Amino acid sequence: MKKQGLRVIVVGAGIGGLTAAAQLLKRGFFVRVYEQASVLAEVGAGIQSSANAVKVLYDLGLKDELDVFAVRPQAFEYRRFDTAELMHRIPLGQAHEDAFGAPYFHLHRADLHELLAKTVRHMDPDCITLNAKAVSYEESDQGVTLKMVDGRLIEGDVLIGADGIKSAIRAQILGQTTVSYTGDVAWRGLIAVEKLPKDIMETVSTVWCGPKKHAVMYYLRAGALMNFVGLVEHDQPEEESWTQKRPWEELKRDYEGWHPMIQTVIDAMDKEACYRYALNNRPPVSNWSTQRATLLGDSAHPTLPYMASGAAMAIEDAAVIARCLEQSSSVTDALQLFQRNRIERTSKIVIGSTESRGLYRIEDLDAMKKAFADQDLTKSRAQWLYSYDPLHVPLV
Repeated sequence: MKKQGLRVIVVGAGIGGLTAAAQLLKRGFFVRVYEQASVLAEVGAGIQSSANAVKVLYDLGLKDELDVFAVRPQAFEYRRFDTAELMHRIPLGQAHEDAFGAPYFHLHRADLHELLAKTVRHMDPDCITLNAKAVSYEESDQGVTLKMVDGRLIEGDVLIGADGIKSAIRAQILGQTTVSYTGDVAWRGLIAVEKLPKDIMETVSTVWCGPKKHAVMYYLRAGALMNFVGLVEHDQPEEESWTQKRPWEELKRDYEGWHPMIQTVIDAMDKEACYRYALNNRPPVSNWSTQRATLLGDSAHPTLPYMASGAAMAIEDAAVIARCLEQSSSVTDALQLFQRNRIERTSKIVIGSTESRGLYRIEDLDAMKKAFADQDLTKSRAQWLYSYDPLHVPLV
């Protein structure tokens, strides 16, 4: 497609939207990103990024900057909640990089977000507009018009909705979609490593498996922070907001009787910075594009955290949509090519994440071994999840 004069509108300046903007700018497209927030900022939380997503970030020239703050875990370790018995281990580190061509990273979401915003602004200082809340769009054979809450009209040729699960663009394209509470709420918190005993945990991602709940711990920001995520069965759903604070005492009570390492981490947490939110499930959809508008990341395929791949899927989307717009003869063809090449993979992630919930509630060594053997999880994920290259996979 002729890049000169093609105007790409991206709604949402999160990780997916900014990666898409950078990939498009790198290919010579005219891009404008509209973000409803008044400042560019991300929540203080950790994300995991496997080789399939890191390749996209490296393609943007971010390797040296990522090396400053990224943590390279050596393994996933599944441990029993009370005894810390090691029930399963999946190597990462050099083994992951050798097998799939890029590292496995633990990243602070805010660090990656800041880096992507800087990259986009370096490519085009005027690319990102803040205080710009989108409410709807109209499209025709000639183009697309984005309507803002303040009445502004933004004209373009293609619209990418990358503004999350509460996306106005998602609502217009998909209408009302099914939402069901998983039965879990998620705690999150960050702990300065200086507040913890020295060498409390190796550089791994530790999954603590227990009855009706589990917890995940790993390092961030070059090892300066410990990220804690606790997923707990809860009778009553609550707000689906990452910024909702809850009393530290409730977190402490949820993990009463669990291993001393978990108690140490929870005790060291900032008691005024404990967050808890509901985990809701949204089944995959079969179409997320119209003539000139499409969805990306959580707007298209909101994913539960049980496979730690939500951010990676958004980053993959960003690379693929840029390739589709570059090689297609029309906007409509590009958007159909994009979703045709992404729906099956992202649906597999959404469904797999939902099904993986029970894996982390296994408390018995033999049962854990059987679960991994029966599902062949270690090998199968390597074959289809980590080996995917969004920059070079054939688009059909």
